[in-house]
Amino acid sequence: NIIPFLSIRLIGEDKFHRSQIFCYSNDVPMMFDNKPGIGGELLPGQTLKVTNSVFPEGIGIGSSPPSWIAFDKQVLCFDAYFEEEVPEKHQELYRIRHCKIYFYLEDDTIQVTEPVVKNSGLKQGTIVRRHQIPLPPPDEDRFYTMYDFNINTEITFYGRKYKIIDCDEYTKNFLRKIGIRLNPPASRPDDPYTTEHLASTNPFHPYERFDTLKQFLEFDGQVLGFSCVWNDPESQLTGPRELVLRYYLSDDTIDIKEILPRNSGRDVVPFFLKRDKLPKNAPVPPYHPGTITNYTLLNVLGKPERNKGYYIRDVLQTGAVHQEFYKDSDLKIGAVINVWGRQILLCDCDEFTKEHYRKKYGIVDFTPIQYKTPPPPKPEIIVPPYNGFGTEEDSLNSCRSVVVKSPHKDYRQFLMKDRYGMDSKILRYAAKLVTDNAIDKERKFIISYVLSDDTISVFEYAERNSGIAGGKFLERSRIKKPGQELFKSEPSEYYKAQDLFVGARVCFHGHKFLLVDADEYTFNYMERNANEFPMADFCVVLNKLKSMTESRAKEIRKTFATTDPEHTNVIGYDTFRNWVVSVAAGGFSEHEIMTLGRHYGMRDESQTDLYLLLSVAQEKLKKNAFENFEQLIAVFLYNDREKCGLLPYETCRTIFKSFKLPLPDDLLETLLTR
Repeated sequence: NIIPFLSIRLIGEDKFHRSQIFCYSNDVPMMFDNKPGIGGELLPGQTLKVTNSVFPEGIGIGSSPPSWIAFDKQVLCFDAYFEEEVPEKHQELYRIRHCKIYFYLEDDTIQVTEPVVKNSGLKQGTIVRRHQIPLPPPDEDRFYTMYDFNINTEITFYGRKYKIIDCDEYTKNFLRKIGIRLNPPASRPDDPYTTEHLASTNPFHPYERFDTLKQFLEFDGQVLGFSCVWNDPESQLTGPRELVLRYYLSDDTIDIKEILPRNSGRDVVPFFLKRDKLPKNAPVPPYHPGTITNYTLLNVLGKPERNKGYYIRDVLQTGAVHQEFYKDSDLKIGAVINVWGRQILLCDCDEFTKEHYRKKYGIVDFTPIQYKTPPPPKPEIIVPPYNGFGTEEDSLNSCRSVVVKSPHKDYRQFLMKDRYGMDSKILRYAAKLVTDNAIDKERKFIISYVLSDDTISVFEYAERNSGIAGGKFLERSRIKKPGQELFKSEPSEYYKAQDLFVGARVCFHGHKFLLVDADEYTFNYMERNANEFPMADFCVVLNKLKSMTESRAKEIRKTFATTDPEHTNVIGYDTFRNWVVSVAAGGFSEHEIMTLGRHYGMRDESQTDLYLLLSVAQEKLKKNAFENFEQLIAVFLYNDREKCGLLPYETCRTIFKSFKLPLPDDLLETLLTR
């Protein structure tokens, strides 16, 4: 409602100049001109007309915020059209122009726009800029409100009539809320000039459009590949000629390359068939150039003036030659295609081609056609026997090629089993000589097997007053197994890691050794790699023992009970070993017995080498560049209040953790326990 609260009359020189009044418009104080009456005072019998929308309670004005806040960015949208007269053209009397009417709820302003149509020839866009539009006479002192809009009605803006035919869903819901009953939508009329005159100018048979852009964008880079053969009648002695056919899905073209075997005598050419569309049943000779085209042009008037000819496209395609080309549906395994008079058989295809036909055509059978004759068996290479010069591998390479190459080394084995940190990857065994000489029986040896290159070295303990100088007994090298012929064609067998275990007898260049023990690293390595060392595989050894003693279960229990009279469930290793030897009757090696004993044995923690643990800890500290030893000693001395040189376990552990000592938890726990 508009509520006048102040009127100012400006009078000068006995003449009435102007009258202004301040009012509320949608709860906003505004100044208005040209108020009804005299100076804003109504004449007798005159009533005040509402010029702005009156909103219902609960929507905007009834609440505390004004309309420009309550209805900010809320617009009513109507679809409309108007008729525009065209007096300057006899082809059309009027035009139907479609537009949209926007009613802004915040200030009752109206905007009319026309969607831009490409190549319409009309100036389109905003028809009426946004502002308050007065009603047509005789109500020109009022402005349009939301109550003046409805579907299937006409409104007039500055003398032009707009027919509202529909509105959006938000506008319908809003008009229903304020109590307006909506009319049913009207139909959108067509422009008679567009429907009649433009339709009459189109030919009865529109020109064909050859649009290959979509196919190119969808299948660019996708190529079907086939292996095929051609039985050339001029080269029957050399067999079929192998070809590779490629079909490009982007433009349905085909090219063919030939695979030339070595020493074929044929010239190497880039393509057997250049990339192009391949016609079916291609004539020989082919059509003349220009016979097959996409369009046919007719000479209408020749060259009547200025040497200009007039042509028209033949929409009926009179006399046009239509030729079929090979598509991907014509290519499949076993099909024979005609390549300019040459019959080519498709024998196989690649994985992408199989997937394409599986998805597009549902083909699942891709059995290839065997066209190659099996190659003749390779002649057996007779290797001459070893002549004694150099190594066997070196002499064998001289027989395989004219240019002698050095023997190939197993670098994979070297990288996998080379020394890494504290892991030496060397197996060490204690051994004795197998001989009748009483002096040689007392000699002690250490056999080292290097896993990275399968080499063996032997060292002898130096004992005082033995009369034998210790030290290196056998240089590190690969050692052949005994009993092999020296000059032979087959490669010799060398000792492997699986041939060395406790209890094994080996012969190194005529010296027989008995392996009697091994170090802790060797036992642990063999148990970790039990798949390579069956004598260190506990499950295999246990199953072997079960198979030997399955029928003597009661006797075994009685033997163990006799050995353990105090029922401690513990027996000595020597007693256990003697029992296994008596039961197995030589079927168990010493290493297999030690595997069982190590698995079931009760180990004393004091057996752990303290110096080894300290060396490992020092190595870790050195690698991590730990240098805070002085601060660490100072903290220990501070906590040792009684000056006894000993601290509790928990106190030491807390101090080490506070210094972030770079040691593994298990190593730190073992050192603190010791």
